[in-house]
Amino acid sequence: MSGITGVALFAGVTAAHAQSTGIAACDEFLTKYDSCVASKVPAEQRATYKSQIDQTRKAWIDLSKNPSTKATMEATCKQTMDTTKASLTAYGCSF
Repeated sequence: MSGITGVALFAGVTAAHAQSTGIAACDEFLTKYDSCVASKVPAEQRATYKSQIDQTRKAWIDLSKNPSTKATMEATCKQTMDTTKASLTAYGCSF
């Protein structure tokens, strides 16, 4: 059963990963985060990190569709990258 769940989670992440926010700074962060988690975070912890980034990606995509929030998205994404760097440095990730 866990293999099926893992495949379903992976398929969901792949579909979410393919979506762009339309904001370069946000997409850059999401790409770097995905790469870090996939290559450096221990397998038993990846699901937690992937779940968090999938939620962030969805929220950012939704926000980028709203003209009143889209203008602030670049700063939001850069701030998120700065705060997330510290938590992923322990795994050897660098953004």
